[in-house]
Amino acid sequence: MNFLDKSPAAATARGIYLHTLFGGTMALSIVIFAVFSIYWGSVYTTPARALPGWIVDFDGGFVGESVVTALKALDPGRGIAWQVIPASQLPSGIAQLNDALTDEKTWFGLAINAGASANLTAALSTPDASYNPSAAITFVTLEARNEDIYPVLLAMMNAKLDVIVQDFALQAAKNLSSSANLVKLLSTSPQTVTMPIGYTVTNLRPFDVPLAEAVTFVGLIYMLILSFFIVMISNGGRLASGLDTHLTLRSLITLRLVTPFIAYFVLSLFYTLLSRAFQLPFDRNFGRAGFVIFWMLSYLGMLACGLAVEAMITLLTIRFIPFFLLIWIISNVAVCVFPLQVLPIVYRYGYAAPFYNISRAVRSIVFRTKNDLGLNFGILIAWVVISCITLPTFQWITGGAPSGRARRQLNHPVWIPWLWLR
Repeated sequence: MNFLDKSPAAATARGIYLHTLFGGTMALSIVIFAVFSIYWGSVYTTPARALPGWIVDFDGGFVGESVVTALKALDPGRGIAWQVIPASQLPSGIAQLNDALTDEKTWFGLAINAGASANLTAALSTPDASYNPSAAITFVTLEARNEDIYPVLLAMMNAKLDVIVQDFALQAAKNLSSSANLVKLLSTSPQTVTMPIGYTVTNLRPFDVPLAEAVTFVGLIYMLILSFFIVMISNGGRLASGLDTHLTLRSLITLRLVTPFIAYFVLSLFYTLLSRAFQLPFDRNFGRAGFVIFWMLSYLGMLACGLAVEAMITLLTIRFIPFFLLIWIISNVAVCVFPLQVLPIVYRYGYAAPFYNISRAVRSIVFRTKNDLGLNFGILIAWVVISCITLPTFQWITGGAPSGRARRQLNHPVWIPWLWLR
């Protein structure tokens, strides 16, 4: 039969095909705006809001006062919202500021180091070739907390600090113009005149394992796709074997729940072994236990993502499950690129999203960022529990197992709970 045949059979087949193709294309066109917008919105004009930062003046002199005043006067825009923290709250100095950042009490820290004013005053009065302007200010950050926002805000901060340093140098040069020491300063320590203060960037947790990009972002998509494959393989196996129509409701639900728990246990092991084969460091934060923690994290991640698909395929069927999969992937990916704090408030759902919690836990294992593994594992377990409740419920709603006594019971749904408890 030719596609353009004029026979009734060809016309009917052609109509069904074109109707299906047109309907599917229109549905995907709607999905582009309705679903893809979730991700597009998360990266549109990012950062949409400022991240918090602390300014701490450990110097207490004119350098500290000048830098704090200048930085507060600059418009934070969508960069960093600075808060001045009294040095008395951090009696241990910059070490305590570093601890505050690693504990995620703030995103960035700017310390005007103790003795900055005294060192500059001494260098101006007695020219010192060893004077180091960059020791005056320290900008502290953690790249591994979010490597995507780091270069954006670092560039913004460098530009602002450069302006502050240049303005300070111009003001200092005016005050030195009549100084008898000026010639000696220029010959002995010209940096004292041209750049009396500078800054150093300290990256407490560098994103120094490029492979980690695979397990904190891209690999999460692969993990969900692997979970989806198990759903489809299991579903195809039940249809091919006839189990969908021959098992009792209780047996069918048990089979659908037990299968992913076993399959994902094996897949997550091989997923972890793949990362280990490419030398992803699991032992930085938890020693040898890091491998097992990562494995269990991957296992729960697959269960959280895959069981949701397993439950939804009951309602949506194979025909429409790809639409749910698309929504499930994009809604998770949208909250993993940039920090939730810089996204519009609507993206706060990300705190409960599987991808977000997996990504945070991986960063703790690989980069020694804040340890919230209890919370991250707890949220993933909650997703698993929800799916273990919804899957039997959806199976019951859609008719259960249409065979034997189960088929007869389907005419009386009130007996279905009793059937499950047998």
